[in-house]
Amino acid sequence: MKKLFILTVAVIMVFTISCKNKQNKEQASGIKADSVLLLAKNVFQPLPNEAANPENAVTPEKVLLGKTLYYDNRLSKNNTQSCNTCHNLATFGVDNKSTSPGDNGKLGTRNSPTSLNSALHFVQFWDGRMKDVEEQAGGPVMNPAEMAMPDEKAVIARLAQNEGYKKMFSAAFPGEKQPVTFTNMRKSIAAFERTLITPGKFDKFLGGDLTAMNDQEIKGLHTFMETGCTTCHSGALLGGNMFQKYPLFGSHKELTGSSVDDQGKMQATKSEADKYFFKVPSLRNIAETWPYLHDGSVKELDKMVQIMAKGQLNKEITPEQNGDISAFLKSLTGEIPADAKQVPSMP
Repeated sequence: MKKLFILTVAVIMVFTISCKNKQNKEQASGIKADSVLLLAKNVFQPLPNEAANPENAVTPEKVLLGKTLYYDNRLSKNNTQSCNTCHNLATFGVDNKSTSPGDNGKLGTRNSPTSLNSALHFVQFWDGRMKDVEEQAGGPVMNPAEMAMPDEKAVIARLAQNEGYKKMFSAAFPGEKQPVTFTNMRKSIAAFERTLITPGKFDKFLGGDLTAMNDQEIKGLHTFMETGCTTCHSGALLGGNMFQKYPLFGSHKELTGSSVDDQGKMQATKSEADKYFFKVPSLRNIAETWPYLHDGSVKELDKMVQIMAKGQLNKEITPEQNGDISAFLKSLTGEIPADAKQVPSMP
């Protein structure tokens, strides 16, 4: 009986000390995880399980075909480039280059954004010139600076002469007399990309698991919201849902040292009102998808945080604030679907 009493007292003491330590931590930082969660739920949402499109049903056959096409160099003129070349799924959907070389070896003019979660964006490309991943999937194939195929007929002729692809297209689009079409190629790649959703610890936190993120990550989330970053980076993607002028304060050259004068959305619309407007990037997996900005001129995450605070909010943040925000941003790294990273057998 005496031993039981001593054990009970010991357990109570340990519990009390643990609670006291947690309370002291919260008092020292002024941050309570449950309070931060309450604020966060007003601004962010967990990633959905799928990025559905009623006009392009995601089926296993279509996804398999799309994945195979995504990895196939034969979609480029000289068989040098696949979608995965610039949007490498082994490295979070990017190639970690400022700008990417095309089929002719020449560098493009804009940084290649990640294909992960891209189907959830409200438009595609930095200038939003295409509405969804179905439309986007055909763009690089025809772009002279990227995969450089001469026309849609040349693409389909190359695919249609392959018996393996003919069978895969028939399985993905049953009932169609001639399923090997450019439209179906786009739909298949898009269907695969619609499976590239990467939930992580932040989604668990939003779901109510207060232990999913550590103290600094939670503090960084609070600082991120308090500083005003959520003006542009909100929703399930923490971005990807609006255009914004960049920069609002200073110039791109002053902030980064880059000599690139990209006029953003204006290059697509030719409207002066769109000058220097870009699609706001999603911050999902941001710690892994460097370099940053439309020209890939910044490689360091903490430097990018400093630039955004100054260029968009006209704020000078402290090293501590930067460290906390960077810690939070690193917590946005999710899990890439394992099957997506496995290179398929080519037909």
